[in-house]
Amino acid sequence: MDIRSIRQSFPVLDQKVNGHDLVYLDSTATSQKPIQVIDAVSDYYKHDNSNVHRGVHTLGSRATDLYEGAREKVKNFINATSTAEIIFNRGTTAGLNMVAQSYARDRLTAGDEIVITPMEHHSNIIPWQQAAKATGATLKYLPLQDDGTVALEDVRQTVTNKTKIVAMAHVSNVLGTMNPIKAIAKIAHEHGAIMVVDGAQGIPHLQIDVQDLDCDFYAFSGHKMCAPTGIGVLYGKREHLEAMEPVEYGGEMIDFVHLYESTWKDIPWKFEGGTPIIAGAVGLGAAIDFLTDIGMDNITDHEKRLTAYAQKRLAEIEDLTVFGPTERAAVMTFNLGDIHPHDVSTILDSEGIAVRAGHHCAQPLMKWLNVTATARASFYLYNTEDEVDRLVAGLLKAKEYFGDVF
Repeated sequence: MDIRSIRQSFPVLDQKVNGHDLVYLDSTATSQKPIQVIDAVSDYYKHDNSNVHRGVHTLGSRATDLYEGAREKVKNFINATSTAEIIFNRGTTAGLNMVAQSYARDRLTAGDEIVITPMEHHSNIIPWQQAAKATGATLKYLPLQDDGTVALEDVRQTVTNKTKIVAMAHVSNVLGTMNPIKAIAKIAHEHGAIMVVDGAQGIPHLQIDVQDLDCDFYAFSGHKMCAPTGIGVLYGKREHLEAMEPVEYGGEMIDFVHLYESTWKDIPWKFEGGTPIIAGAVGLGAAIDFLTDIGMDNITDHEKRLTAYAQKRLAEIEDLTVFGPTERAAVMTFNLGDIHPHDVSTILDSEGIAVRAGHHCAQPLMKWLNVTATARASFYLYNTEDEVDRLVAGLLKAKEYFGDVF
């Protein structure tokens, strides 16, 4: 894997911030976009811009081919059984809300259980809170081990025959915890429950095979995997999607409209009302081509080496607390003594280093960690060991600057 060549595909990385070469360590929030994706979106608008499905003219046919071609690429990328199982939407949040509204609310009753974890992003908590309130179902939380992992024995004790839905992040956006989705899905299915996966942090870094995981739904966003913002995917098993009602009504998703009733198109189109996110889908298809050419296994291996190096270097900093397990995805969340994470982030930014500070849309997890906020450095295929060294140097500078708090 030629990191130098890969970095050359990302024009945004070739700049100075506050007089320093940019070190972008915020890919968990959003990844940067390679020129291949930027060009694909630009070329679509320059040459093929048209609405899809409706027109028989040449541009309409070209746009439709690009849009549906992107769906085919997604299907192959995650090994779904059919393009009918690939729903385009705005992102992970939209996908999880679709499952909570269209699947859960029509099926849950008082006494049923929804099982999630305290490590979830708010997008995988609030929809289930609302579904529970609307149906009388009970929301249950799996306990976490001291290092922020989930023990399968706790899953077996928490999931019961009353459990109808188990929802969990594939990878924690804070701790980097990689949850054993396949094993948890098996336990869920043994009790007649479905497995819903927040794949926002899984899809950019791991080779995903939804058939092997045997999850019922897998939601993810394009912008975390080199694609544009505003485009996402909900994968769902065909039998679930066919039985679900649409959540948006209007053009594109109908079969025939009568004066007092209407019928819907087949999946996936019955869930894609209105003009879809065409350019975003084109960009997502280009991003999948880019990642596939590099190889997801190569990306995973690169991130493992980089994360191990970061763990070693960060351990050298006295008074730095790193949260999460040793075996983790490419994200390091930490606090430096009593320095507020926003102050740490500000010092790093003055050195041209971009990290995230705050609660990371995971306030229940912050409470579990007994902190109000953390700083987070996250790595992707374009990051290097030299950039880890820059991060360490920046943290030492922050420690020196705020020396009186130690």
